[in-house]
Amino acid sequence: MANSGHRKAFPVLYVADVRRSVDFYALLGYESTYQFPLEGDPHYVGLERGDSSLGISDANWPEAQLGITVGTAPRFELFVYVDDVDVDVELFRTAGHPILQEPANMPWGERQAYLADPEGNPVALATPI
Repeated sequence: MANSGHRKAFPVLYVADVRRSVDFYALLGYESTYQFPLEGDPHYVGLERGDSSLGISDANWPEAQLGITVGTAPRFELFVYVDDVDVDVELFRTAGHPILQEPANMPWGERQAYLADPEGNPVALATPI
């Protein structure tokens, strides 16, 4: 493949409310770079944060296209490096998002915390100690 852009891979998250999830991930520094449709409520939004990308898709898509019923249990964990875990945890707490595990120093040399995204999926925040 000549075009290196075609070698990129990224997860697509199936969510009940696209805008709510986009707002959540914006708190982590993800910026919206693509939306479909362009007008009105988005069915899909592409997000970028440095070299990291996420797709946010309405959960109706896999049901309509693939016959997959999206469950409500956690479906993935996202691990995100941030500048200061403690500062970011307070940002999410103030915004009303559940904190699953308070910041703590881990034996492998990182300070880590867990919060829940709007779908209940665990999101780890970590800062090297």
